[in-house]
Amino acid sequence: MERLVAVAQSAADAAGEVLRKYFRQRFEIIDKEDHSPVTIADREAEQAMTSVILNSFPTHAVFGEENGWRCAEKSADYVWVLDPIDGTKSFITGKPLFGTLIALLHNGKPVMGVIDQPILRERWVGVDGKKTTLNGQEISVRPCNVLEQAYLYTTSPHLFEGDAEDAFIRVRDKVKVPLYGCDCYAYALLASGFVDLVVESGLKPYDFLSLVPVIEGAGGSITDWEGNKLHWLVSSESRPTTPVGAQRKNSR
Repeated sequence: MERLVAVAQSAADAAGEVLRKYFRQRFEIIDKEDHSPVTIADREAEQAMTSVILNSFPTHAVFGEENGWRCAEKSADYVWVLDPIDGTKSFITGKPLFGTLIALLHNGKPVMGVIDQPILRERWVGVDGKKTTLNGQEISVRPCNVLEQAYLYTTSPHLFEGDAEDAFIRVRDKVKVPLYGCDCYAYALLASGFVDLVVESGLKPYDFLSLVPVIEGAGGSITDWEGNKLHWLVSSESRPTTPVGAQRKNSR
């Protein structure tokens, strides 16, 4: 595991070099089929991470948000799931609250996760069975057992639709303070004990798998809207989808 973590750190370093080069610079913004933006920075950062990982572990597979499956085989026991810029809209508007996400799956289970903020140079590393660290120092969530005392984050209330919007409003109206606009950085703040609750809808595997070891290693809990553990049995045929229940009414 130490070597796996070291390679993940090197991959995050490589992505960070790319992203710092483009941050607050002029570049072309392309709208993908789902209307989400992508830039040359996303693509170069993902390629930089993929090169580091496959040069170190040629039998592993990589699944990136921008380039999908990268492996000669159709399946692999170890799969790295990458999101070079979680929060591309923050990145293109000059807000340093986006993050690079790196997850390592073993037979579908996330066993390691990295949230890296290359502008602030903050890096959260979670490993299954170990304490989560921020820049090498152990961290933990803070105790908050009463919803009325909770600080809640979500990226945007406009991302919820239908029953999911109704469910979010019910939670939002009960918490102490609702806050908006951090993408994956909100989960990092939760792991560090500054926020109590993050609620999102419609996330894809590359958006959430890296968060699992980080949150759980800090003493927190992360599930889909029905309380199920998050995992992904990914292969060359897989297509990223939202977890079951994430768009349905939350009865909890």
